[in-house]
Amino acid sequence: MRLSLRLRLALGGALAVVLALAIASAALTALFAAHVQRRAEAELSVQLDQVVAALGRDADGRLALQTPPADPRFDQPLSGLYWQIDLGDTLLRSRSLWDYALPLPPDELPDGHIHVHRLPDQTGDTLLTLERSVTLPPSLGGSQVRAAVALTTVDLDQARNDFLKELLPYNAILAAALIVAGWVQLFFGLRPLSEVGRRVLAVRSGEQRRLGSDFPKEVQPLANEVDALIDAREAELDRARHRAADLAHGFKTPLQALMGEADRLRQTGQTEPAAAIEEIAEAMRRHVDRELTRSRLAGRVVKDKATVAPVVQQIVSVIRRTPTGSAVEWDIAVPEDLQVTLDASDLAEALGALIENASRHATSQVTIRASRRAEMIAIDVQDDGPGISADRIEHLQKRGARADESGHGLGLSISAEIAQAVGGTLSIANAETGLRVTLILPDARAGVPGTRRP
Repeated sequence: MRLSLRLRLALGGALAVVLALAIASAALTALFAAHVQRRAEAELSVQLDQVVAALGRDADGRLALQTPPADPRFDQPLSGLYWQIDLGDTLLRSRSLWDYALPLPPDELPDGHIHVHRLPDQTGDTLLTLERSVTLPPSLGGSQVRAAVALTTVDLDQARNDFLKELLPYNAILAAALIVAGWVQLFFGLRPLSEVGRRVLAVRSGEQRRLGSDFPKEVQPLANEVDALIDAREAELDRARHRAADLAHGFKTPLQALMGEADRLRQTGQTEPAAAIEEIAEAMRRHVDRELTRSRLAGRVVKDKATVAPVVQQIVSVIRRTPTGSAVEWDIAVPEDLQVTLDASDLAEALGALIENASRHATSQVTIRASRRAEMIAIDVQDDGPGISADRIEHLQKRGARADESGHGLGLSISAEIAQAVGGTLSIANAETGLRVTLILPDARAGVPGTRRP
């Protein structure tokens, strides 16, 4: 599934924010834990100094703590705060240790130096332990003793966990704020790209000719390239239209000459050769007219509106003056408010071919109907003639098929070209009597934009 650029950037930004805050939370928690441990070590160092300083001889002359530390936890069994002095053959310890001895590692310390250990206690927890080697003064025997003070890490771990628990809501709020800020930044940052799309649609519908030069400098090169592409495309279409028009106009003089030659043959009594030449010249004229129509429509954006009813009435009034048009009845039902997105002259050319064909092949009646279908206008032209075969209809509806081959569809290709130029279609079907050709064009009231043909 291909995500939009905005959604990709938003998801990437949200993931980056969450990941960054997770790393920051872990780092802050570790920093806080290290700070708490340093504070705990500082307090233990003070208590260790108190323990060593309180060492003296009791009334029996034995080494003992003359003034125990003031913290009451030293007197509470298994309180989590302990002291211990190893005198070699004698072990002094706080009441809180009860019958447990701190398992100090067998290391040698220089006099007065402190080592920090993490040792197990009798409950299975970990003890943060500070150990110091002290040489007693001669009055106390001058021996070397190992003094240690330990604190359970349960409180330290709890302080770290509490800090993390209190930090998470603030990080969640910060993450939400940063993600929303990222969305806002994307909305305003990508607006120029949306504006490019809007202006491309405006160029396509004919509302403006180029994208313009008022984009940010990061987007302006894209707009410049699109404008250059439009310029090149229009220049190419202009050249193609001119070549097609020149070629079509170049055929007109030879066709006039052929028609003149046919007229001279007819005057001399050679009617069959004259009719053959006129038929060939008329077929060539139709092809020339079709190519002129294509060259006129190619690349053009249609924004004009044409009312269907007066165009139909105008065409019918002209065809009624012809021998085939005067011989049939006309059943016309076209609402006066129907408008299509098409130039009136192009609509007249498209409908003229259909109505003329219908009058030529009708037995007694031509029916013209128009109605709205969703955002389109459907114009049905039906005759009561013999119709055409189903395979011929399928052939006519293929893109690029020559409608003139059917004998019935003279001018259908021109009508189809005009309809396709504005996003419409031309459909052909046999009715109960005769042939029904439906021209479907965009409804001008629905605001359907014109379509630029490729």
